[in-house]
Amino acid sequence: MRTDSDKKYLLIPGTFFLFCLFLIAPGHAGKAKKAIFQGRNIAHRGLFSPDQSVPENSLEAFRLAVESGYGIELDVQLSRDGQVVVFHDDTLERVCGRKERVDELDYEELKTLPLCGSEQRMPLFSEVLALVDGREPMIVELKNGRRNRELCEKTLALLTSYAGDYCIESFHPLIVAWFRFHAPKILRGQLAQQKELYLESGMNGAEARILAGTLLNFAARPQFIAYCVGQKPLSVRLAEALGAMRVCWTSHDAANEAGNDTVIFEHYRPRIRFRKD
Repeated sequence: MRTDSDKKYLLIPGTFFLFCLFLIAPGHAGKAKKAIFQGRNIAHRGLFSPDQSVPENSLEAFRLAVESGYGIELDVQLSRDGQVVVFHDDTLERVCGRKERVDELDYEELKTLPLCGSEQRMPLFSEVLALVDGREPMIVELKNGRRNRELCEKTLALLTSYAGDYCIESFHPLIVAWFRFHAPKILRGQLAQQKELYLESGMNGAEARILAGTLLNFAARPQFIAYCVGQKPLSVRLAEALGAMRVCWTSHDAANEAGNDTVIFEHYRPRIRFRKD
């Protein structure tokens, strides 16, 4: 016969499991909201060239993607004077040959800098919205920076007046959480990658494990998880089993369509849709 003490210890594993589910459970999104991205190949930073002759996150890359029928993924952050610009890196060095951070220059100066030596310049988010004009869906990544709340507010203001289809995502769980509470009708996603990649960026082990396992889902309740191509931890697979859409980045092979709901690709030309639900 089990004693009360035995029953107490039997409850511990079950309680821990429920706590883990609370941490990782995704948010709910209706079928219509998910259907926009379901089975779609999305052009990473637009349809840019491997040699950057058509640069990433440029108006030309977005034009080529949209005219080819692809949705686009892009990155937004703030200039020093508070303009929402489309650019990936924190610093200008790789793409523009300058050592400053993007948020250390006003847009008037940023727009004079060639992207990868081309004739293309850093676009405003408003310019990209005007170019796309609702023709194809967009995945908008908000970059983690020094003024995250301002970025969230200004990005939302621009999206609110835009008539096309879009969703948002971020590596920073609190940015995703901001949209959960301020714009719950927008489909939102948590970007994540393997622990080793976080460690390579200089992050400590505890933070890397938390972010790689999306253990802060309880704050943001993301409706999709955009995970780097490769092995996923058990916690992420459980979140997907609980209903999170499976988005992968960055694909260089059409084989990544298997087992995913949406694929963010670059440097090849996959079919526009790989399944219909």
